[in-house]
Amino acid sequence: MSMLITGISELVTGDEGMDGAVSAVQDSLHAGLGVVRDAAIVIGGGGEDSAPTVEWVGPAAQAPAADWAIDLEGRSVVPGFVDSHSHLVFAGDRSAEFASRMSGTPYDGGGIAVTVEATRAASDAELRTLLQRRVREMRAQGTTTVEVKSGYGLTVEDEVRALRLAREVTDEVTYLGAHVVPPDRRDEAGRAAYLDLVCGEMLQACAPHARWVDVFCEPASPHAFDGEESRRVLEAGRDAGLELRVHGNQLSEGPGVQLAVELGAASVDHCTFLTDADVDALAGSDTVATLLPGVEFSTRQPYPDARRLLDAGVQVAIASDCNPGTCYSSSMPLMIALAVREMGMTPAEALRAATAGGAQALRRNDIGRIAVGLRADFAVVDAPSWLHIPYRVGVPIVRALEV
Repeated sequence: MSMLITGISELVTGDEGMDGAVSAVQDSLHAGLGVVRDAAIVIGGGGEDSAPTVEWVGPAAQAPAADWAIDLEGRSVVPGFVDSHSHLVFAGDRSAEFASRMSGTPYDGGGIAVTVEATRAASDAELRTLLQRRVREMRAQGTTTVEVKSGYGLTVEDEVRALRLAREVTDEVTYLGAHVVPPDRRDEAGRAAYLDLVCGEMLQACAPHARWVDVFCEPASPHAFDGEESRRVLEAGRDAGLELRVHGNQLSEGPGVQLAVELGAASVDHCTFLTDADVDALAGSDTVATLLPGVEFSTRQPYPDARRLLDAGVQVAIASDCNPGTCYSSSMPLMIALAVREMGMTPAEALRAATAGGAQALRRNDIGRIAVGLRADFAVVDAPSWLHIPYRVGVPIVRALEV
């Protein structure tokens, strides 16, 4: 059966070829997006084994007939947000750590151990309930695709458990056994043994449950991994059939970006501290720079310079990094607003980074845009224009459209 979605005041397709309905006065505001006024969409398909897809999109006056229809009564529609970096499988609370940082305590990655202890102690049922609640929270704010990492187990059994649970809510599952070195393995021998475990037994147990491998490459943190350790993790994951992602350059300039580009990682995430060579490397590659502005909001670190990256021709994504320590927010509208206010992005650039940019960071070509043949993943904005997303910051006006 087909469904007609009508009553769309402003439709962002993500396809520049569709913006003929935008007046010349507003072209600069919508550059790169593709916008249709007074629009409609027809979707079809769907079922137990397939998702609904877009069958037609364009001006409402030209819409074909469908089996049934819904009227959005003058609301706007954008592609569903693609949150390409999150850590949703966890238990416990670190609000006191946030309060401490707001009082001046710097972040160094060590608080992850608190979450590891709580997550290990939680039952499968408890973790599943928490995970499902967080995914529902994301959909209520317009996110239709989310990547979920492990990394709060740091034992073979607990990492497998996290990935197995994550697989219940998304296909974009990332093995992050190399999140930090466990506290009881911080001496030289223990660190080496843990790295062997991450690249050996743990990887072999986790690889069947994941699509991606990731590593916290951050020599400035005593809890994370240096360049050579990170290379070993990524190469082992690649040899096990996983695609590559990198946490890099969060706390200082370091090897993360260069390593990600050299190894062909889909994305390097954080990119807070970059050299000119890092920017040049990203500009000449297919690796996406995924920016996580909620982390800077929650840690009082400098915001990444998105303008510098965009002007150099780097592909940029925005994600939430929803996690209990450095950004316990699942709100992609907030990330868009922060990117506009603090990182030098235009509203159009920020929206694109949160949709098509996120899709590119996941190497997906079926989401992040609204076009015939793609998945019917939309977000509805309770306003006449999508510009209200950053304009009405903090107001819950965006939700996933359930079709």
